[in-house]
Amino acid sequence: MPHSFLAIDIGGSKLTAGVVDSTGAVLLRDRVATPARDVWPALQRLVARVLAASPAVPVACGAGVSGPIDPVGRTVSPLTIPSWEAFALAGELEALTGLPTAVDNDAKAFALAEAWCGVARDQTDFVGVVMGSAVSGGIVSRGVLLQGRLGNAGNIGHLIVEPGGRECVCGAAGCLDAYCGGLALTRETGRPPQRAPQAIVERTGLLLGRALAMVGVMCDVPLAVIGGNVALGFGEPFFAAISDELSRRARLPYIREMRVQRASLGASAPLIGAAALARSLVR
Repeated sequence: MPHSFLAIDIGGSKLTAGVVDSTGAVLLRDRVATPARDVWPALQRLVARVLAASPAVPVACGAGVSGPIDPVGRTVSPLTIPSWEAFALAGELEALTGLPTAVDNDAKAFALAEAWCGVARDQTDFVGVVMGSAVSGGIVSRGVLLQGRLGNAGNIGHLIVEPGGRECVCGAAGCLDAYCGGLALTRETGRPPQRAPQAIVERTGLLLGRALAMVGVMCDVPLAVIGGNVALGFGEPFFAAISDELSRRARLPYIREMRVQRASLGASAPLIGAAALARSLVR
């Protein structure tokens, strides 16, 4: 029986909600800027608006959000939303919508989206990377999305790519996210990431390629699918810099052919990924 799902993507710069059907088609979407404070009331209003306009009655809800997350306590503590420290997002959404709700890291949801409807549809082993306000990742191994002990597996944004480098919001120094996340790029350049100088674009690709070489060697994945508004906005020079650095760093025979591919779902990926989380509740 066809179903529809309430899908929510929670980012540091915008909140998006929509309705997605059982084929992965986005039937409806709406979004607002993420406010500096009172994020939950803004999300409540957005969800209520989407449900009121929905062409179908959703059977479940899925939400993607940056980590860390705690799937046992069903709480989230996104670094891009400091006011949400151990926020009980899943329970709050269930109370708001009356729907069973699955919450997970936004990049893990992105990986599920590309495996369901995108360029990784026929791939059993790959890493999905989202470059938006922050950098995050999800790893699929032998067709299974890796979770880790507390659900935070694949958090590529906090691999150290510049030892002793720039301080990260997580408290470490030299993290990928401190150089390549949208918020970090804006702080560095004083302009939106899409208007970053060419040298910054190429450096961002180099550092991501360095991180992907580590992931490829450690997890034995032959493909990286890259998405998010920052990455896709950078264009070909960015992807060329990733591939060049990856070819220099990934030298072991089993990973030497690791390739990089642009995500195919574009701006719809976060909602399709959130719907994939909801879909797992009713399959």
